[in-house]
Amino acid sequence: MATSRMRCAIALATVTVALQGCSGKPQEPYVFTLGDFLDAKELPYDSPPQVIYRIDDHRFVTLEHYRDCNYGQAYYNDTRAGIKTGLGRASVEDYQGRLINADSTGRNLAFPSGAPPGLGTSDHGVEVGLLYSTDGGKTFAAMAYMEHSFAPYEDSKDYAVFVSKNALYIANRSADDDAYVVEYPMVPGIDLNKPYPPGVTGDSFALSKQPGIFAKLRTPSGQDRIICNSSIKPTNPDAPLAPQ
Repeated sequence: MATSRMRCAIALATVTVALQGCSGKPQEPYVFTLGDFLDAKELPYDSPPQVIYRIDDHRFVTLEHYRDCNYGQAYYNDTRAGIKTGLGRASVEDYQGRLINADSTGRNLAFPSGAPPGLGTSDHGVEVGLLYSTDGGKTFAAMAYMEHSFAPYEDSKDYAVFVSKNALYIANRSADDDAYVVEYPMVPGIDLNKPYPPGVTGDSFALSKQPGIFAKLRTPSGQDRIICNSSIKPTNPDAPLAPQ
């Protein structure tokens, strides 16, 4: 089940997207809206779960109860540890950049979000969230990795997220060909939204200054992107969404 902190992350990734025209009450005949989707008590779609990101043989992300590849409920799964943790709706499945979870200890994880394509934002743009864990996926905390985005789905293509046993790296190529990298320390229980504990530091640099820093980082499975099979669909994509 998602914690209150995770629900904050979902808000960063989707609700605070402040999308114009995405809310409203169901009409007759029923009209799908993002607002109804996010507020629904349960998603009614009968689509089978599919793995959209695999770390290794027992750790992976599933998309479940999805209307299509942009609207579903994502979960982090660790079958060996008996973990299944919600990662939000219309969020992780919409991230279009690279994602490398390469921590050999298994403690550190990160899953950035996007937003469904074709949705406009407010005049000021929005923050888009990332969920990270330092305890192997038992709990997740939230941070914003993208600020002032006017098209989160498209803008996420400019990002690459790398996780090692010591750090979380977020690389952004939106400004020019030389990616700008922000390094966040990954120590147990850290809150990346607050000042770091004594002796713990981060960094930022142009990738050209450390060109080989990510050369040895790879997801054990080899997967480096969220991949959803769009040919798998529910039989009831127009099922009404009941509010909470």
